[in-house]
Amino acid sequence: MTARRFVLAVLLLACGFAAGVVLVGRMHADAQAAAQTQPAPRTAPTTPSTVITPVAAGIPDFSRVAQRTIPAVVNVSSQQVVRRAVSPLDAFLFGDDAFGGSVENSLGSGVIVSQDGLILTNNHVVTGDGRASARDADITITMSDKREMPARVIAVDQGTDLALLKVEARNLPAMPWGDSDKLKVAEWVLAIGNPYQLSETVTLGIVSALNRTDYNINQFGTFIQTDAAINPGNSGGALINGSGELIGINTAIFTQSGGYQGIGFAVSSNLARQVLNDLLKYGEVRRGTIDVIGMVPLTTALAQRLGAPGNTQGVVVSGVGRDTSADRAGLQRGDIIVSYNGTDIVEGRQLIRLVGETPIGSTARLVVLRQGRRTELRVPIQQQRRLQPPR
Repeated sequence: MTARRFVLAVLLLACGFAAGVVLVGRMHADAQAAAQTQPAPRTAPTTPSTVITPVAAGIPDFSRVAQRTIPAVVNVSSQQVVRRAVSPLDAFLFGDDAFGGSVENSLGSGVIVSQDGLILTNNHVVTGDGRASARDADITITMSDKREMPARVIAVDQGTDLALLKVEARNLPAMPWGDSDKLKVAEWVLAIGNPYQLSETVTLGIVSALNRTDYNINQFGTFIQTDAAINPGNSGGALINGSGELIGINTAIFTQSGGYQGIGFAVSSNLARQVLNDLLKYGEVRRGTIDVIGMVPLTTALAQRLGAPGNTQGVVVSGVGRDTSADRAGLQRGDIIVSYNGTDIVEGRQLIRLVGETPIGSTARLVVLRQGRRTELRVPIQQQRRLQPPR
């Protein structure tokens, strides 16, 4: 009896062991089958070389650029004595004795462009509303380290609303020049200045447009438009690129409220540098002229009256000075100037700028339409007289 129980126990144990082996084997086989039928984990697809990968989100960090360039922007305080008549009758009766004087102040910004103290700013920062003489202005410069220095006016250029100042100092932090011709729309820029006497203010924006000429801010040159916040007091300050280079002198804003509305204008650095060099060399900016007395915009109706196609672009000569270079070259009233030295002419300010930039003494090539016929004229470039005699 005991032997039979022992044999039965051995048989039961052997069956259990075999069942366990089969169960474990089936579980292992099921796991392998599941691994084979389950889809492989997805990997990130390789980006083709023709697809542009997105840049990192967020705005670049310009803190180091600002730290390096802020010391080269100064506060400009100008005090002018404006002479005005007490009344028209007193001026007529008493002459100079009828004129009194009042002191006016203007505030703005300036950019140090040389280590020996040359500073660029706006002419309207120096002269206020323009009734005072720049040479009579009492100007004080305040550095970012709070040092105050007197400054003198070397020269001004009303045509671009720029002024060149000088302080007697050495080893000043000068702003490096950038090439404004390389700017692109939507490029990051920073405006540095002293809006509302808040010194060392930095605002960030982009280049909104280039080569603006249609706001009658000044007579010569084109503007960089930016949405970097520019307010009263920013005039004469720096517009810099992401590398910390000067690419513009902040000059004006378009506003209906007197404050920031996202539309600011800066004189390009390349034009400012040209003005600077002329002011240092000649005491004025030497510009060319062809002595055209008057020009009017070309409309479709006017083009038809003058015998030109309705889609013609250009400007109409409304008058030419007698015995001038333009007169002697054959330019006539009613001519439509369509090209200047190979550049198509769209509007009068463009032509004035191109003529002004042409070397004095050279000869310009004008293409005009006269009664519908194209005529080429060669006009000598003469030096333009000053916009306003020195006071």
